[in-house]
Amino acid sequence: MTSTLTREPATAARTGPHLGTVAIVGGGCSGVLAARAITRDSAWRTVLISPESRPGRGVAYGAAEPWHLLNSRAAAMSADSGDPQHLLRWCRDRGRPAEPGDFLPRAWFGDYLADQFAAAAGPRLAHHRATAVGVRADGPRHIVTDDAGGEVRADHVILALGNPPPCVPSAVSDAARRDHAFIADPWAPGALEAVPADEPVLLLGTGLTAVDVALTLTRGARRVPVEALSRRGLPPLAHPRRPAPAVDLGLPASASLGPLVRRVREAVEAGADWTAVVDHVRTQADRLWSALDADAQARFLRHCQRHWEVHRHRMAPPVAARVADLREQGLLRLRAGRLTSIEPHPGGGLVVTVDGERPRRYAAVVTCTGPGPLPCSAGPLLSDLLADGLVRTGPHRLGIDTDTNGQARPGLWLVGPLRRGRLWEATAVPEIRAQADRLAAALPQPAGRHPRRAARLA
Repeated sequence: MTSTLTREPATAARTGPHLGTVAIVGGGCSGVLAARAITRDSAWRTVLISPESRPGRGVAYGAAEPWHLLNSRAAAMSADSGDPQHLLRWCRDRGRPAEPGDFLPRAWFGDYLADQFAAAAGPRLAHHRATAVGVRADGPRHIVTDDAGGEVRADHVILALGNPPPCVPSAVSDAARRDHAFIADPWAPGALEAVPADEPVLLLGTGLTAVDVALTLTRGARRVPVEALSRRGLPPLAHPRRPAPAVDLGLPASASLGPLVRRVREAVEAGADWTAVVDHVRTQADRLWSALDADAQARFLRHCQRHWEVHRHRMAPPVAARVADLREQGLLRLRAGRLTSIEPHPGGGLVVTVDGERPRRYAAVVTCTGPGPLPCSAGPLLSDLLADGLVRTGPHRLGIDTDTNGQARPGLWLVGPLRRGRLWEATAVPEIRAQADRLAAALPQPAGRHPRRAARLA
């Protein structure tokens, strides 16, 4: 069966004799931003393949509770790179007060992305509601197969799969992995509902995911602490209430890490606000990362990555205030340590051993470690693509290898966090938006379509 639409499959085929077909796999932020970018070119009809009823929310926004806020200010989150006020107008048009410096509820942003897809949908953009389970080459084209046995044939396929899931730590035994007390994915529907409120719980990780889970687990009448464990025990730092004045450090592109680290330290020691320094480094991160040689990149990952993450991926001020309150009440405890084993407890729950400590029982253990390296964190679709040689892991196994425009092989592209490795900043809306725009501009015109005519029609 061949299907390019959820309903009336033939509609897209009638839009023009020379249209090419682009299939986008993934219905989260990356997929929607890619779809919006490609539909600006009338040379293409686009099929977004995802199981959601309304593409746009994805994992990041679809499972968000009202107390989960964006980690960036509203001014940075527009879906349209040429219209920074786009999101703010959308909020105000719906009676949702919003200012450029606000940290909006993540659920609002999911609604916003869903509306952007719905507004762009039409004869040249359709939603095929299914889960993609395979991609295979078909001459110069590709075929995407879905879980209902359907197929979408496309000139180009874009993988917009979002962040890979965390890897289960090797210290977790096979028996513990199968135990209902071990929660490998806190964003799975209902995953946290059965976590007891009157017994100790351990979160593996102390980053933003752990913060989100801790906020959820402490919303009720919990009186037993939630503990969070990581190697360094470092939580994310907080955004200031008001952005600091921007700085320009004139950062050098260098094959070694030393000049960059020295320049950043000098700026902070000279009185520059550290948040402004980090924000400036972020704008230069891909240029600086690509200039580092492989050894310098590896040293950064070993020694600097976690410190970068706690400064770069910051908590919204209201979230930081809530976390500080929970810690003061003793309801959230952050711990540094090295996990050595997790085993089932005979009476229920899990026994956790941390290096140098006595084993302790927890009613539940929740993985909050963030995206894992490949191929460990690859889902079934990506695992098959790696096994078939259609894609390969990128530097340091952080993502999939692509060229500068996101192409992994002729006709097979990536957009979003899976480009990390060749890029450094690949997880936030401004960077994904730029990736989508660049990919759309790099797509070769379909065979038989005159480039100038296509440009006029766009």
